[in-house]
Amino acid sequence: MFSISSINNNGFDIIRLVDEATQTMVDVIPACGGILHAFAITQQDKMMNIVDSYNNKNEFEEAMEAKGFKSAKLSPFVCRMRDGKYHFGEKDYRVNKFYLGEHAIHGLIYDAPFEVTHQMADEEKAVLELLHHYKGTDAGYPFLYDCKIVYELKMNNSLTITTSVINKDRGMIPVCDGWHPYFTFGGSIDECQLEFQSKEMVAFDDTLVPDGKLIPYQEFGSLKKIETTFLDNCFTVNFAECQPMLILRDPKQKIQLEIRPEKSYPYLQIYTPPHRQSIAIENLSSAPDAFNNGMGLVTLPEGEAVSFTTNYTIVIL
Repeated sequence: MFSISSINNNGFDIIRLVDEATQTMVDVIPACGGILHAFAITQQDKMMNIVDSYNNKNEFEEAMEAKGFKSAKLSPFVCRMRDGKYHFGEKDYRVNKFYLGEHAIHGLIYDAPFEVTHQMADEEKAVLELLHHYKGTDAGYPFLYDCKIVYELKMNNSLTITTSVINKDRGMIPVCDGWHPYFTFGGSIDECQLEFQSKEMVAFDDTLVPDGKLIPYQEFGSLKKIETTFLDNCFTVNFAECQPMLILRDPKQKIQLEIRPEKSYPYLQIYTPPHRQSIAIENLSSAPDAFNNGMGLVTLPEGEAVSFTTNYTIVIL
């Protein structure tokens, strides 16, 4: 049996999805970008949350950007946009939010409030649906669209997240989508093993914007200890290989995260922050700067929708 409830913790109004048989738990915060705040299982009689999120609401409101955009919904563009500028429909645009150095980064709605439009729980799953109406408030993206997020917790510690973008504007709009969760098993990522299925890395210039090239890359084609490896890179996903497309394993605690994106997320961004206590694993519909380079960019007709889906599963070995 599954349940869904509302709680308040550290200033957050949280929607909690629970598998009552195993106590596997998912916490979502609609008012704070609809973020995934917790994905926790019971391991050796202790609750382990594998999502590195925020300590309290003040930290989210005052330091989300400084904390690395943990758990952010990336929309309508992902990662960096060169100089915050792009050309679309015979017009030039420049977004106002948010700049890291010279480039705009991580979209426009990462801290936007979402409303709860549906929630249910039965013997097989718990489902939460959220909705945000983007009203063209940034002059650099004056297009209207709805962003719908559906969280679905099922048996065997399986969490599927689907994002749908619905064009509410008059005419075509450019769209990308992604997620920016950080995952942790409670210790240094140096001791973890990583594997992901990719043949190519997107080459970046010295400001972390794609330069148009793809570089052969299979360094983590099989499970390999992360150790001191630094990553802040984007990779193409090789869907010719079997799922899961990515495994993050803690061999000492005998636990692993498996990520199974659908083909709507053909890119994977991985970032190892300096503190080395968690790792950002980002499913992306496009490469960074797609509004300019076109790598994965979706041009969505008026009134139409496009969906992007990924699955996270926690496995006890």
